[in-house]
Amino acid sequence: MRFWRNKWFKFALWGTLYLLWVIWLGNYWWLLGLPVIFDLYVTKKVKWAFWRRKEKKGNFTDTLLDWLDAGIFAVVAAMVIKIFWFEAFTIPSPSMEKSLLTGDYLFVSKLAYGPKVPQTPVSVPLVHNTIFNKESYSTVIQNKYRRLKGFGKVKRDDIVVFSFPHGDTVLKKVPQADYYQMIRLAGGDRQSVIDMYGPMVVRPKDKKDNYVKRCVAVAGDTLQVIDGAVYVNRKKEPARQTLQSSYLVQTKGDPINSVILSDMGVNSDEYSFDPSLPGYPDLSLTAQEAEKISRLPIVLKVTENIDIYPPDYPDSPLMLFPFDTLRRWTRDNYGPIWIPQKGATVELNEMTLPLYRRIITSYEDNVLEEKDGKIFINNQETKTYTFRQDYYWMMGDNRHNSLDSRYWGFVPEDHIVGAPYVIWFSRGNGGGFLGIRWNRIFKFVRHI
Repeated sequence: MRFWRNKWFKFALWGTLYLLWVIWLGNYWWLLGLPVIFDLYVTKKVKWAFWRRKEKKGNFTDTLLDWLDAGIFAVVAAMVIKIFWFEAFTIPSPSMEKSLLTGDYLFVSKLAYGPKVPQTPVSVPLVHNTIFNKESYSTVIQNKYRRLKGFGKVKRDDIVVFSFPHGDTVLKKVPQADYYQMIRLAGGDRQSVIDMYGPMVVRPKDKKDNYVKRCVAVAGDTLQVIDGAVYVNRKKEPARQTLQSSYLVQTKGDPINSVILSDMGVNSDEYSFDPSLPGYPDLSLTAQEAEKISRLPIVLKVTENIDIYPPDYPDSPLMLFPFDTLRRWTRDNYGPIWIPQKGATVELNEMTLPLYRRIITSYEDNVLEEKDGKIFINNQETKTYTFRQDYYWMMGDNRHNSLDSRYWGFVPEDHIVGAPYVIWFSRGNGGGFLGIRWNRIFKFVRHI
């Protein structure tokens, strides 16, 4: 086995792997790294790790340098893994319950749809967008969007991690809030919102906060929600046991035993008993759980909450995409709406422009103006627009407790981050010792 230690074998092995990586990356300037690998394993003329000593005396300085060497290697390796392989992600909200729970820790595969080459490369290693409540990156260098080859494309029913489309502008006092929604609800008074919740930060596309939802429609599909049921290309969405809605549960006077609700995985922080009903006005349940509760002796009636026009509070035309009064849409009766596809052309008019305005301006970087009833894109009058990339429609499995595409619209292809593959840790409601949900650890998301 002496050939394992042979310098030419080592160079051939690592040189080949490096060459394959450069081909995958598609940037052949990186071939300049091959002479470095050759020198590391064969000629050894350059002292690349200049901080190392040739002769170690075992003192404190040598130990410190050894730790520095190990630390640099660990950071570089972790950065490569994070950019090209997988990234850790935490579920922050109940929008995907019962599929993914608040407190689930995931490994998100970048290879599922192909890793993106960093658009904002000057950044604190291993940090997404903030550190110590400050931005962790610099926009001094901004690369164009480019995605490497992956194992496939986003498909219907995939659970997907993506950059929040409205996350390009953030208010520091309420960083999780939708900036554009707050402006609309303030009657367009942008300055008052900034004065109250600012300062305002503008983030690059790859430094927006990440969301996780289920893709229910892909580019070229036509989606419609009818009485809470999703239809894609006129076909009803397949039944899924984890799909939740909210229900009005009326009882004979007393609340339901909390142990029964806890056994169903209903979070006690997300419901309350209203003695005036008596019952629960807004209980998030799956269809199977609703049926089970309806059979309890204490329960009189279980009714799914279906939102008809006008939208129930807090929803309104200012909350639901595309934020106009031309459509009589609600969260449960929505659409039909066509999902834009790369290369497809649409007519621009009073009805379609609100749907595609943000795509034209923010996602595809054009200047759009309306003058005297005419539409100008990049100073050219036009009545049509051709899309440059594919778009997707994302919705949470907890349909009445999810801020999703119904509230902010389409997800551009260049916002796709990856696919969650495995839950490596889970802690929260329903857990055992220290709140740990042992039955979810190392559970594959693809099977959910």
